[in-house]
Amino acid sequence: MKKYNVGILGATGAVGQEMMKILAERSFPVGELRLLASRNSAGKEINGHVVVEACRENFEGLDIILGAAENDIAERFVDDIKASGAVFIDNSSAFRLCPDVPLVVPEINPEDVKKHKGVIANPNCTTVISCTAVNALNAVSPIESMVVSSYQAVSGAGAAGPKELFGEVEALAKGESYEPKVFAYQIAYNVIPQIGGEQFAGYTSEEMKLQNEGRRIMHLPELKVSCTCVRVPVVRSHSVSICLKTKEKISVERAREVIAAAPGVKLVDDLNALQYPMPLDTQNQDLVFVGRIREDLTDERGLNIWCCGDQVRKGAATNAVQIAELLVAN
Repeated sequence: MKKYNVGILGATGAVGQEMMKILAERSFPVGELRLLASRNSAGKEINGHVVVEACRENFEGLDIILGAAENDIAERFVDDIKASGAVFIDNSSAFRLCPDVPLVVPEINPEDVKKHKGVIANPNCTTVISCTAVNALNAVSPIESMVVSSYQAVSGAGAAGPKELFGEVEALAKGESYEPKVFAYQIAYNVIPQIGGEQFAGYTSEEMKLQNEGRRIMHLPELKVSCTCVRVPVVRSHSVSICLKTKEKISVERAREVIAAAPGVKLVDDLNALQYPMPLDTQNQDLVFVGRIREDLTDERGLNIWCCGDQVRKGAATNAVQIAELLVAN
């Protein structure tokens, strides 16, 4: 089997380290694995690999670079990566809406990988989870609109998110104060209905991603999404409530049937048996669990669903590695 030299840009972060783990789990044909990070991190050792500084000369000889860094880092190095001949699979939001950059969820639009010009974008984590959950319905009848509420785990804000949650819980148990730094307010025993800054008509940047990215992934240029994103005191795995409207009515029975057969999805839907998707059940694995499927009581063409997925894995690292698998298969 042909081997590929793979780099991870931002290898010292949570997503970068998860990418290392998933490459090994999925037996990706790695020749050399090169960990790339800031100058301050150069020389550190992670699982037997020495971190090197992210710079043009250290991109040379790589076939694929998985991006796990912030927008400014991705934008700074994209031209150098393309010049090196590597394909850049980027997890930041820097290129997701660029018309010449494919935005890919492998279970939904794998054919778009072939359109790349050196860069492929990995969607937002909530977008990945939501679109994977509803794509089977979209194949039966095009989705016209969605009203969505996301309940996003603290680890979505990085490794410091869970530390802050645990620190607050411990401090409150002792009757002590704890000054929030990661989140605007105390997250322990609380929910915060804002993720990102205002972008459009009172909607935050996080809330607009599902419409803007979902349109590209599912090839639905007219899709309308009204979204509210909420940070909740859950450590890992995002949950999403979706009320969608399709062009033609889809029965609950048909919806369960097609979702149960969809790639990347597990149907967990038995209210009487207390079976439904929950963050604790979906963390540290790659399937999106879907349940609570029922008719919308406000629209005869509407369906309500509830889904959960691990935002670090399927929402980020695993999806990027799956894109890499599509690349080497073509």
